[in-house]
Amino acid sequence: MTDPFILFDQWYAEARASEINDSNAMTIATANASGQPSARMVLLKGHGPDGFVFYTNQQSRKAGDISENPQAAILFHWKSLRRQIRIEGSLSRVPDSTADAYFATRSRDSQLGAWASDQSRPLDSRETFETRYGEMSDKFAGRDVPRPPHWSGYCLVPARFEFWQDREHRLHERRTFVRKGEGWTEGLLYP
Repeated sequence: MTDPFILFDQWYAEARASEINDSNAMTIATANASGQPSARMVLLKGHGPDGFVFYTNQQSRKAGDISENPQAAILFHWKSLRRQIRIEGSLSRVPDSTADAYFATRSRDSQLGAWASDQSRPLDSRETFETRYGEMSDKFAGRDVPRPPHWSGYCLVPARFEFWQDREHRLHERRTFVRKGEGWTEGLLYP
């Protein structure tokens, strides 16, 4: 049987070599407590047997959904390879030390933007955001920008994978892996 994490690593390496922009871009679909779905693009910032990591403002809509319903799905689509991978599972916050370490690698402008943005909340004008950005730039002038307390990461722990490979005449190949205890059961789906 194939290990889905090893297969992901193989496909991801090929995507990193062939995709022109953001081979680490993924759609994340969440739903709130009442089941209202929402999907958006985020960037994969870490992965391995423990799961798939992305970062966000903890006051964003996605973080609100996750706090109400920690189940989510992510989707990678690599058009150049004619492939996609769907992964479903549960989300939990990464440790503060992990979030701090990643935040420190971001560009200074991105760090300041995390302080200036009330992500997903109404904004009266672009000028308001730019003013707040300038204020944060002044506040942290000449020193490192710490991670805001409202900014962290999540790790999706997979319960299910689907690897989809495009084939001629829509005779696609779909392989599934479903977590069973400490292992995986592998199967195929009709296209």
